[in-house]
Amino acid sequence: MIHLTRINRLPFVLNSDLIEHMEATPDTVISLTNGQKFVVMEDINSVVDRVIAFRRSLYAQPFDGGPRGFIDGR
Repeated sequence: MIHLTRINRLPFVLNSDLIEHMEATPDTVISLTNGQKFVVMEDINSVVDRVIAFRRSLYAQPFDGGPRGFIDGR
């Protein structure tokens, strides 16, 4: 999830896994896989940087095998 600002200055949080593509027209338009579109104040590079930072934060977490320790089968 990434924090963005709609063109009307209202903040919102977007599930970045749903981003299909983005356009600069000159506003940044984010099109989602479900057909929704959002116009945001952030530029495309900023949105990309936020998505990358979010995904890095997910992969930086150590994996302990889940609730029952699936790594070693216990």
